[in-house]
Amino acid sequence: MSTLQNSFAGKLMEVLDHVEYRRIESSEDMEDVARLRYKAYKARAVLPVAAKSMIDDIDFDEQAYVFGVYYYEELVSTVRIHHVTPDHRVCQSTGIFPDEIHAFLDAGMTLIDPARFAIDPDFELEMPALPYLTLRPAIVGAIYFDTDRVMQHIRPAHAAFYKRVFYADTIVPPRMTETYGFELTLLASRSKEIRGKLMQRYPFFNSEPYERRMMFSRGADGGTHPLTILPTARLAAGGRAASLQQFG
Repeated sequence: MSTLQNSFAGKLMEVLDHVEYRRIESSEDMEDVARLRYKAYKARAVLPVAAKSMIDDIDFDEQAYVFGVYYYEELVSTVRIHHVTPDHRVCQSTGIFPDEIHAFLDAGMTLIDPARFAIDPDFELEMPALPYLTLRPAIVGAIYFDTDRVMQHIRPAHAAFYKRVFYADTIVPPRMTETYGFELTLLASRSKEIRGKLMQRYPFFNSEPYERRMMFSRGADGGTHPLTILPTARLAAGGRAASLQQFG
């Protein structure tokens, strides 16, 4: 790892020390997430043309996990993570790129599909770490569920970020979408293959098994109680060699 990369990763780890993740399952917290989504999408002029609300039915899907990212206890960003399997194909990307997603699933693969990514524009410029830390649950989920791919349906301008950070491959070149009224492209990261080099380059994506369980486990009752999760990346990075041996 270069000195520049090491310095950048170290700075993000320091920010992560003041972050907590909350799994959003109460109506009050979901309303906060809806307001943040609207604020973020409006600021970027990317409000979905067909959306009637910033909350949709698949926010409550049994394999959806909505997270709020709190910095010094203030909600600064949010993302929804879907665990997608051949037997449960609900996710945002299925609605946008159905042929390609079903092809992965028909081949027996399992996927993580991040969606509803939103960062408070008031924090965006002063906290360049937020895109990384907001997407961190996607990597945690990929390890927890041991999925084959992490999908990214994104605007073409953001493709370079996902290719650089997550070693993503282009699945669908940019094309116009009816739901959003602008171009999107579909990328995918080979999550099992990139895990080792991703953790080495960006150790703040690492996690301990108990953090992964807190983020994604659900009891028989469906998990009705919200969880507050403190990141374990610093602790996990200390034992990275053992972690990579187990999960690589």
